[in-house]
Amino acid sequence: MTRPGRDEVPDRLYTLTGGRSRADTQVFDLVTLVVGACDPAPGMQSEHSAILRICRAPTAVVELASDLDLPVGIVRILLSDLLAAGRITARHPRPDAAGAGGRLPDTDLLQQVLAGLRRL
Repeated sequence: MTRPGRDEVPDRLYTLTGGRSRADTQVFDLVTLVVGACDPAPGMQSEHSAILRICRAPTAVVELASDLDLPVGIVRILLSDLLAAGRITARHPRPDAAGAGGRLPDTDLLQQVLAGLRRL
């Protein structure tokens, strides 16, 4: 029994990744920020082009997966292709420590806050 529209999805994902099930690199986690280094080129895979269009501004991997309506694992594979080709850059977001002089919060202070919350 076939299910309209559902049975084609695995075949499509297999085609998108060239049969790969894992990215060639471990650079990409959910919050890695991706920025396109160039515009889409004619003849590129449509998903690669879409990534480059979306990533004109820094975009997290999880946001890309949502925008493309693809599983995160598939997006990581596509991103590793673009990274290897030099078409994107990737970096992890820095902790936003504004007001803390660029330092992370004090562990003791966080423990005290947690203890206070537990007493509530």
